[in-house]
Amino acid sequence: MALRLSKTLLCSNKHVRLFSTDRMQSVENYEAVLDKFAQIRACAVLRTATSEACPKAMQAAIDGGFEICEFTLTTPNCLDHLADFRKKYDGKVMIGCGTILTIADAEAAMDAGSEFIITPVMLPDVIQWCKERNIVCVPGCQTPTELVSAYRHGAPLQKLFPGVAGGPMWVKAVSSALPFLSINPTSGVDLDNAADFLKNGAASVGLVAPLFDQAAIAAGDFDKIAQNAAKVMANVRTAGPYQRKK
Repeated sequence: MALRLSKTLLCSNKHVRLFSTDRMQSVENYEAVLDKFAQIRACAVLRTATSEACPKAMQAAIDGGFEICEFTLTTPNCLDHLADFRKKYDGKVMIGCGTILTIADAEAAMDAGSEFIITPVMLPDVIQWCKERNIVCVPGCQTPTELVSAYRHGAPLQKLFPGVAGGPMWVKAVSSALPFLSINPTSGVDLDNAADFLKNGAASVGLVAPLFDQAAIAAGDFDKIAQNAAKVMANVRTAGPYQRKK
């Protein structure tokens, strides 16, 4: 049986963590998260200006067919909503947390029940922290160099953010030249072109503004969000499952 240790060193009146396996996930759980991404291939990425709108909007996305959902830390009371949805949908809908910028953010997200971690930029310390704990981390990257760097640091999926000129064709070119990457575009993806990204090499996609129409949310028209979700998920399913890179 492996011994799990947490060590600290007292230095200049501060406790400095040397090594810790707190929040460790099982290898089976890590693989299950990646399998879910490969099967479903689309994640609802939600940012709302108010706490009240958050659960209503995400519920509408789930009602429309989404089975992977990302709550972002820019949303008021994000972690409370994340915890509520994880409890409600545990084992049915996979719930993660985005806009993670620090290890402390990642710790708080995992404590709330997050099943995966998303960062907006390439953060080697967060990637490494997740890798050591069998937590799937999907870091934001803008260039092929950053995508490869994220992969080499241990990120099994690499988020393409923000969007790039060329869209699906850019993904096709990069994934053809660097076939070990598993690219997850989350900007420039809309209700009509999601499958184009997937059919041209993307492992999965994230839907943000085109799914969560801010005017509809402000008007309380959550049926519109559910309709958007149903439309894009029908589009995504035409691409079929993703063959994971081992």
